[in-house]
Amino acid sequence: MKRFVTICLIFVVTIAMFGCSKGTEEDKVRKVITDVQAAAEEKDVRKIVNNIADTYNDPQGFNRETIRRLLLGYFLGHPKVTVYINYLNISVENRSARADFQTILTSGKKTGSPTDVIPESLGVYRFDVSLEKDSGDWKVTSARWERVGDNE
Repeated sequence: MKRFVTICLIFVVTIAMFGCSKGTEEDKVRKVITDVQAAAEEKDVRKIVNNIADTYNDPQGFNRETIRRLLLGYFLGHPKVTVYINYLNISVENRSARADFQTILTSGKKTGSPTDVIPESLGVYRFDVSLEKDSGDWKVTSARWERVGDNE
């Protein structure tokens, strides 16, 4: 019995140590990307925009507000959105970070029928995202994306 209690205590302490660890800066950047992924699937524009810096500006000429409007329009036209992330590479240097990855976006209708699992549209995109640490949180400051296969 004593051995069992000792093992349980070691287990609890180990879980507590790992649970309290803050993770690396790479892990924090990865969490921003996966939080945006989850928010996109929930079609929660507010959660996505909360991960974007007020100073966001990208090569396409978008700012934070135009990204918000772009998302609203996309989600309005696609009742069901699924996002898969592949090949996520993160590099962190001081207060700046970069995440390069591919996404597979699928969309369809929510009809409640078995055909819902077959996407109506599918796109593969390559993303290059820049982030900066702002008051302890990582925020997206710029993003560049292109549809894979369009320029190849």
